[in-house]
Amino acid sequence: MNEVVLASPAKINLFLEIMSRRQDGFHEIASIMQLIDLCDEVHLRRRREGIRLQVSGADLPEGRGNLAYRAAAAALETAGLAEGVEIRLVKRIPVAGGLGGGSSNAAAVLLGIDQLYGLDWPRETLQRIAGGLGSDVPFFLSDGVAVARGRGEMLTPLPPWPRRWLVVANP
Repeated sequence: MNEVVLASPAKINLFLEIMSRRQDGFHEIASIMQLIDLCDEVHLRRRREGIRLQVSGADLPEGRGNLAYRAAAAALETAGLAEGVEIRLVKRIPVAGGLGGGSSNAAAVLLGIDQLYGLDWPRETLQRIAGGLGSDVPFFLSDGVAVARGRGEMLTPLPPWPRRWLVVANP
C-alpha cells in the first residue's frame, strides 16, 4: 500500500466537569465525549525518508509545531522504520474551537501509518503512543462515545447513542 486517506472527525463534549489542578499542570476532568460528522481529511503517502506535512484550509505550522507531524515522528520511531511519510491535511474543523481537530489529525496519522506500513499494531500500542501526544488523542482511537477522566486519556466506552441533529457554531 502506498497511500491512505482517512476521515479525521471532530468531537464535542456532551458533559464536562473541570475539577482539581493536577501536579503535572493539567486539570482532572470528567467528560462525555462524542464524535461528530464534521471531519478533516488526512492523506498519507509513503516516502523514502523524513516527514513532509502540507496543510490546506487553515493557517497551521507544517513542521514539528503540528501535532500530526509529531504523531508521524512518534509512529515511525516506535515502528523502527527508516522510511518516512508525506501528510496532507485538508482542514474543515475550526482551529482552537474545542472540537479536537489537531488531536483527531494526530490519531488519524497513527492509524494511517499503521495501515500504510502494515504494522498491525494492537490497540494498546496505538493508545500508548496517542497518550504521549496529548490528552484528547486517545479518544479519537475509540468507537465514538466515551466517558473521559484524568486529563482525558482514561476512557470508558459507552454504547452508541441514537443519532441526533446538532448545530456547531464558530463565532
